[in-house]
This record gives sequence, structure tokens and C-alpha cells, in this order.
Amino acid sequence: MNTRTVSVPAPDGTPLATDVCLPDGNRPRPTVLIRTPYGREAHRAELRGWAAHGFAALAQDVRGRHGSPGEWHPYQDQEKADGAATVAWARAQAWSSGEVVAVGASYAAYCALVTALDAPDTAPGVVAQGDGTPDAVIAAVPALGLTETAREPGGPERLWARAGWWAAHGDRHDSDPDALERALADDPRLLEHLPVARLAERLATGLGRQLPSWPRLWAEQERGRLVALGSTARLPLLAVGGTRDPFAEDTVALWRGWGGPARLLLGPWGHHLTADRTVSARVRLNLGALYVRWARAALAGRLEPTRHGAIALGDSGRWHTTRVRGTHRPETAPEAECRWPFGSSTGLRLLHGAEFSADPARPVRSDDLTVPVDGDHADRCLLLSPPLPRPLDLAGAAVARIAVTADTPSADWAVRLTALDPSGRADPLAFGIVRRTGPPGEAADITVPLGTLGRRLPAGTRLRAEIAGHHFPAHARNPHTGDDPVTATRLVPSRRTVNPRGSALHLPVVARRRYVEPVPEICR
Repeated sequence: MNTRTVSVPAPDGTPLATDVCLPDGNRPRPTVLIRTPYGREAHRAELRGWAAHGFAALAQDVRGRHGSPGEWHPYQDQEKADGAATVAWARAQAWSSGEVVAVGASYAAYCALVTALDAPDTAPGVVAQGDGTPDAVIAAVPALGLTETAREPGGPERLWARAGWWAAHGDRHDSDPDALERALADDPRLLEHLPVARLAERLATGLGRQLPSWPRLWAEQERGRLVALGSTARLPLLAVGGTRDPFAEDTVALWRGWGGPARLLLGPWGHHLTADRTVSARVRLNLGALYVRWARAALAGRLEPTRHGAIALGDSGRWHTTRVRGTHRPETAPEAECRWPFGSSTGLRLLHGAEFSADPARPVRSDDLTVPVDGDHADRCLLLSPPLPRPLDLAGAAVARIAVTADTPSADWAVRLTALDPSGRADPLAFGIVRRTGPPGEAADITVPLGTLGRRLPAGTRLRAEIAGHHFPAHARNPHTGDDPVTATRLVPSRRTVNPRGSALHLPVVARRRYVEPVPEICR
């Protein structure tokens, strides 16, 4: 095999730096295309892996990044046009069989999807002259748009992640992954800056450069465009995510609404598709080999025209199947929802904080799992379950339904669920946050989605639930004034009440264990 760097012309003539790795031999090959803002050179080992399995493998720097000239505007139309031009270019090469699989993770998954969804669909293996639509898509931990990455589905702003990403990649030609950490070392209260819309002005001091695109991140309000477009797709999709990835629900939504053959793989991973050593030792899965096998099946038209997949049960080494039935509702087979009522000796016992103060000047922190033992000045509602009498498998969507009041016109409700092993060691299990606006003092029943779980909890585990008004610095502080948290400059405390009656945690418990092997399940 050999690797060379070529320039692929964008529609306006901009030369896009592209590494091409070809297998040995002269016969035409299917193509794998990765378009990334993070540097094509980081994918050279991946390209060699694809080539070793008979694919022509391409990695391209998107416009304005690393080896490609021009200006980069994240999530704007150039990715659609440049991606389509590159697919068409690949199909025209002598080494190409005409089949193209678009592959990517995070922003690169967006590049793959927008190329597939913003052009007419073509059935696998059918090549149209100059067609810029891929035949299949592998989207891992997809970051689907500005709004999806900037805000939770329930409204609150993702402050830490967006400040870190913009500091590392925004408004620059290359990347500096440690930029935010260095800036915080010099200015520890950086993320407390108000208004959030002008945080970039303060951040620029630590970075030594400006971030003019920062305000546009928060101005964008459209959510769900790619998910909606996916409902009309006919080409195959492999959606790969992690139950510890902050964008996991977007991965599930993309799979759930996809119009063509769709597979979902959810492992015990974070956004980088990695897990700690204990989990990695038990969940042995070669993603590269799975991608190759799935791509071959997709291009050959061998995938069943359904939506199904597999969810890992944490570090147990076991996988459960999940599928969409009827009205696009994901179901894990077999699954039963288990209700854990608040204020119950058999559910979640209230420790303290049925009334608490959410003070944005002293917010509950996202980076600290310790909890106050003194409830006299509670900053959260705290609940605890009895030890589990037997192991518990969780696979599917979890929610908290809470009966609450706030004395301010706007209030965020953050629910954090932690698993405590018999020794008391805390391990994050689930999290969700939603924003509610309404008359001060009005009682409300709120549903807080906690994401898709895939865990096995051993006997003796306790569940600890926290309900708070903030989750900082992961999320921007709600000022409680009714003003937009992005532009607000004044913060006020909010008095909260949680009514245990009518509040409960709903967990997706696997009622009868039936395991699957993930690779055959994904590739059938």
C-alpha cells in the first residue's frame, strides 16, 4: 500500500489537502472518506487499516484547517459543498469502484452526515455520474450542529465544553488542545465572567488571540435539522456513541429517526470513544474491524432494512440488543421500567433539601462529586436508596419526574444520579438538566431526561440522587431574573422546593437477561 498527499479542488477551486492511502494492486476499490478539522495526519494509521482490508482510504483537512487554505466557519454550508465535491472526485479516480463510505467522529461525523443528507440519495452500489452522495455513513459520537453542541435539549448552555473547544480550535488554522487549561491556570475565575456572550474578550487575554466567532455560537437556535433530514435518507447508517458522551442522545435520536437501514452501537465510552482501564479490560471490541465488516455489508446491500443495535452494560462485558418498533420508540429486549419513588424507604429516601437555595454566586459544581452532609444550609435536594439486594442491569432511557416550585421566573433543574459501591466510592451514573420558565411560586411537574443508560450495578450498590439549580462550570449559571443566561449580567438566588410526593426516578431495568454479540448484531 502507499500513501500520498493530493489537492482535491473544492467547488470554488480551493485546494483541499487530502491524504490518499491505496491498497496494493490495480483493481478498483471502494473508498472511505474522512473529512476533519482536527488534522488529517492524525488518521494515517486508520487509513492504513482501511487499506489493509481492501479500501481506498482518504483523510482530508476541511477548508481553512491545517493543510487546506481558506477560512473555516464551523457548521456552515462549505462542509456540504466541499464534501460532495470530494465524493465526486473520488468516484472519478481510476482506483475507485464508485462506492464511497463517509466516516467521521465528532465534527467529522457532521461532515459525513451533511454530505450524505444534503444531496439526492443513491442506493448502495448505484453510481451516478458526478454524484456527490456517499453510499453509506459511519457517524461516531456525532456533534450535529452549533445548537446541539452549545445547548442541552432542555435549554441550558454547555459552557465548559464550548469554551474549551473554541479555545482549542475556533478562529485558528490549527489546534491547541490545552489552551483553556492554560488560560484557567492564569485566570481561575475565567468561566464566571459575565456576560457569557463576551467571555471571549476575557479569554483572548489568556490565548493571545481573538475569538470573533464566539457570539455566533450562541445566536444559533435551530436544533434537529440533520435528524429531520435523516428521516428521508435511504442509505445505511452506523451510529456509534458512548453512554458517557455528552452528545449520546443526539446519536440515539439520529439512529431512531433514520429512514434507511440503521444500526446503533452504544459502548461504555466518552466522547473520545475511550473508557477507563477497568472497563476497557472487560469490553473488548475492535471498532476498526467492526467498521470494515459493517461497511462491506452496507455496500453489498446485505443489511436488514430495520433499525437495531447493541448497548454495553458498562464494564460487565455483556451487550443487550435494542431496536425501534412501531412508532420509532427504542426498546431494549427485554426491558421493564422500574419506578423509584422519592421519600420512600424502598425507593429514594430524602436526606435533606426538600427546600433549598440555588445561588448562582455559589453554584453546585459539575466537577465535584462530594455532597454536603449538613442540610441546614442546603444547596440541593439529596436522596439515597437502600443497597441493591441483587445485581441490576440497566439498558435504555432513564428519566426523573419531579414535582417542584421555584420563586423566580426562570429556573434550571439539574438531576445527577451517582452509583455508590459498598465501600462508598462514587461513580457518575446519569445526568440531566432542563430549564423552566413560568410564574414565580407556581407548582410544576417536570420531566428531566437522564440519557440512555448501559450499566450493570452490583449487589450492595446505593443510588444517590441530587436535584440542584446549577451544574457549573459544565453549564452556564441561570441568573434567575428571566434574562437570557448568555447576555445576563445580574444574578439572584432562587428558593426551591421539591415535593417527594409525585416525584420519582424511572430506570430502564432489564427484566430478563438475554445477551448478544455486538459485531454480528450490528452487521446483520
